[in-house]
Amino acid sequence: MLKPTIEAALNRQLNRELYSSYLYLAMSAYYDSINLPGFSSWLRIQAKEELGHAMKFYDYLSDAGGRPVMEAIEAPPKEWAGPKEAFAEVVAHERAVTGMIWALMDLAQAEKDHATAIFLQWFVTEQVEEEKSTGAVMAQLEAVGGSVGSLYGLDHHLAKR
Repeated sequence: MLKPTIEAALNRQLNRELYSSYLYLAMSAYYDSINLPGFSSWLRIQAKEELGHAMKFYDYLSDAGGRPVMEAIEAPPKEWAGPKEAFAEVVAHERAVTGMIWALMDLAQAEKDHATAIFLQWFVTEQVEEEKSTGAVMAQLEAVGGSVGSLYGLDHHLAKR
């Protein structure tokens, strides 16, 4: 049985993961609108992955005797100043999610909830990969600079994900 503090925190994260999926879908639509289908595809895949993360929280809550609670999902932005600025938000968002996961792990350890700490370990490791992959794309965007041809080359590369 989950302690109320853990159940509430896991439900908050479940809904944050749904927001992440929603945000990445909005970004996918943005990149489509500026004719960068590779970025769009990369973010659609990322959105599906975030939905999968949400479902892990949903399933764990159910399995551990809690109840998943769906909250309203905030509308994400619709526009960005440009492709680089949009992806900078992806990087910042993943860093914020890492902080959220670490806070959940701290709470699980403080509450001596070993099962939840073990569950969260997958997310701790996953966030290392998320920050690495988004950071790599951002570094490539930085290297592209103002070269439209290089931007389209990067877009083509991202479509292969």
